[in-house]
Amino acid sequence: MDLLALSDFALVARYGGFGKAARSTGRPKATLSRRVAELEASMSVRLFERGTRNLKLTQEGRALFERAGSLLTELEETAAAIASGGERPRGRLRISAPLLFSQTVMGKLAASFALSYAEVRLEVTTEDRAVDMIEEGFDLVIRVNPDPDERLVGRAFLRDRLVVVAGPDLARPNEGMSVPVVVRGSDRAAWRVRTPAGPATIVVEPVLGLASLIMVRDAVRAGVGAGRLPISLVNRDLAEGTLVHWGDVDAPDIALWVLYPTRRLLNARVLAFLDHLKRAFPNGTPDELSSYAEG
Repeated sequence: MDLLALSDFALVARYGGFGKAARSTGRPKATLSRRVAELEASMSVRLFERGTRNLKLTQEGRALFERAGSLLTELEETAAAIASGGERPRGRLRISAPLLFSQTVMGKLAASFALSYAEVRLEVTTEDRAVDMIEEGFDLVIRVNPDPDERLVGRAFLRDRLVVVAGPDLARPNEGMSVPVVVRGSDRAAWRVRTPAGPATIVVEPVLGLASLIMVRDAVRAGVGAGRLPISLVNRDLAEGTLVHWGDVDAPDIALWVLYPTRRLLNARVLAFLDHLKRAFPNGTPDELSSYAEG
């Protein structure tokens, strides 16, 4: 496969169009179009649906972008690490991370990083909003299922999935019957789940609305009702039988991404933290996340 064509395809997918990719990167629009067409011909698949105004990834295009984008980013990070040579990580490193990730693993992750890189002053801000990392002066951001942003590049380093769980004393309802549940916020929509017997709908009757998923898990553990939670947060409970798995939520998997500006040369401290993430979560699975949090 032509890596240049693959790289041009990833640019067009990231920016959402040939024109925007050309204007943002300085690459000729005609070259980008030709490279993508050659890649489609070599793979015998259509990667984009081309409308009069919009360019949309096909299912095959989305699959390729998810895999190729991460691989190309890792190649760029490796090249940057080699180019930085013997530069020692030092100075201030500002990171924004989401609440649940911060509550479960960021303290341990930050501590091990600080012990390894004593000359880096790590500052972590915890919030679920999508911060403007360039305007607000962050070096890295960690986001859950981020929307495309042409100014940022990065890769998914962890994946998780939502499951419905309950205490063993709470009977699973028959189809159409409601069940007491603990929710984050005030969501009252029915839960669609996948089970070995097929898809099912759980009609919910919220009895508690809480602000964080840690609080939801603790309330579900106490037997208040069923809950919809990341499996990494309840792996141990399921293994020990203190919670029961009712099914996987019929929704896309959760992906945690680490992002940084596309036009900024990566410095040694940023590269050091990216390598630290790779060592902590080499495969990026929910089991790795729960093991790291509980270890």
